[in-house]
Amino acid sequence: MEPHRWLPLEANPDVTNQFLKQLGIHPDWQFVDVYGMEPELLSMVPRPVCAVLLLFPITEKYETFRTEEEERIKAKGQDVKSSVYFMKQTINNACGTIGLIHAIANNRDKMNFETNSSLKKFLEDSLSMTPEERAKYLETYEAPSIDEKVDLHFIALVNVGGHLYELDGRKPFPINHGETSDDSFLEDAIEVCKKFMERDPEELRFNAIALSAA
Repeated sequence: MEPHRWLPLEANPDVTNQFLKQLGIHPDWQFVDVYGMEPELLSMVPRPVCAVLLLFPITEKYETFRTEEEERIKAKGQDVKSSVYFMKQTINNACGTIGLIHAIANNRDKMNFETNSSLKKFLEDSLSMTPEERAKYLETYEAPSIDEKVDLHFIALVNVGGHLYELDGRKPFPINHGETSDDSFLEDAIEVCKKFMERDPEELRFNAIALSAA
C-alpha cells in the first residue's frame, strides 16, 4: 500500500486544519491564529490550548544562538521527561509537518483519531523508536521535497508533565523552558516566542498558531 504523502505546510490555520482532517483527526481541536502577543489579543484565543506552532526566520543571529544554546545545554545538562515525543528533521521543507507531529504526538491522549488515521498509525509505529529512527520512518510518508531554499522554520511548543518544551527537529534534543500548567500554557509559550523575536528585532516574519479546543 502506498504510504500517505504529507506536504510542506504554511502557518495558516485553514490549511493546517484541513491537513489534520486528511490525517484522520476529529476536529475537537483546531488551529487558530494568534493575532498578537498582548494579553487582550491572547484572550481571543479559545482555551484550553495544548500546543503552539511558531514560524520564524532562520537568520545568522538565530543560528549563532542555536549553536551557543546547544553547547550550553550539553555542558550543563537539562531534565527532559522520557514521555516527550521528539523527532529529528531529515527532510527539507518538512518542518511544518514535524511541528504538527510534535504538537499532536505530545497531546495524543486528548485527540480523537479516525480508525484508519495515517497519523495514528505513524505515532503507534514510531512510539518506541529513537528521534533519528522516527525521521527515517517519516521519509517513507513525506512527499518528495521541492528543493527551493526555504529560510522560514516551524517549531512546536508543548506542555508535557507540567514542563514547557520546545521541539525542533533541527536541534539534537528538546529544550526544556521550565514549568507551565494547562491554565498558563499559552502565555508561557508566547513568552518563549517573544525571545525569538527579541533576538531578531529587525525581522517581521514571525507567525504563531495555537492548537485550541474547538
